Amino acid sequence: MNRISAYRVMWLLVLFDLPTETKKDKKAYTDFRKNLQKDGFTMFQFSIYVRHCASAENAAVHIKRVKSFLPDYGNVGIICITDKQFGEIELFNGKKPRPAIAYGQQLELF
Repeated sequence: MNRISAYRVMWLLVLFDLPTETKKDKKAYTDFRKNLQKDGFTMFQFSIYVRHCASAENAAVHIKRVKSFLPDYGNVGIICITDKQFGEIELFNGKKPRPAIAYGQQLELF
C-alpha cells in the first residue's frame, strides 16, 4: 500500500471573521493569527489559513490545538479536505487563472 496518497494526505483550512473594533479585539485577532502561524499555518487569503497534514490523525492534533486558542468572540470555521480535493481548487486573479501555490512542507534529505 502506498502510504503517500492524495486521498490520505489532508489540508486543514481555518476560516475566520473576528471583530477588530476595540484594542482588545485587535489584540485577540493578532494573537489568533500568530498562534495559527506558530502551528504551521500559512495565509491563503486574508482570513483563511491552511496547513498541510500527513494524515487525518495529524490533522486532528492540529484541529484540537486551534480549538485551544480560539478567541472569545468572532466566527471561526475549521475544515479538513484531502490533498486530491485541495488540488482541484481553481484560483483566479481577476478573470485570469493563476497557478496553485504548493504550501506543503517538503522534507529534505542530505
